[in-house]
Amino acid sequence: MASLRDQLGGLVYSTEHGKTCPTCREALESCLCDDMSEQQRLAALDGVVRIRRETSGRKGKGVTTVSGIPLPSEELKTLAKTLKKRCGTGGAVKDGIIEIQGDHRDVLRQELSVLGYQVKLAGG
Repeated sequence: MASLRDQLGGLVYSTEHGKTCPTCREALESCLCDDMSEQQRLAALDGVVRIRRETSGRKGKGVTTVSGIPLPSEELKTLAKTLKKRCGTGGAVKDGIIEIQGDHRDVLRQELSVLGYQVKLAGG
């Protein structure tokens, strides 16, 4: 763990560049951290889309999660919008995982198979 001096010693704001990224210490306009993390997320995927139903941490409410889709974040949001329309419900995209409210595993499996993805139902 870095010492307190190292943690507090970084440049926070510069009148020359404006705000800086805390990770790479570059100006926010020239920071590439988000692009690199997106590329690492896409490289770690194995090409199999996994659909599972989750209730943990959601006060008992069921949510269908779709993970492993090899798309950049903007295209992932567009796909999530079409899937939400197809299911007739709400949802969100968090950390590269599409969350659809309710249990829609069969509908999502059919829709993603039509789009050409290899789909597996994960969990019980």
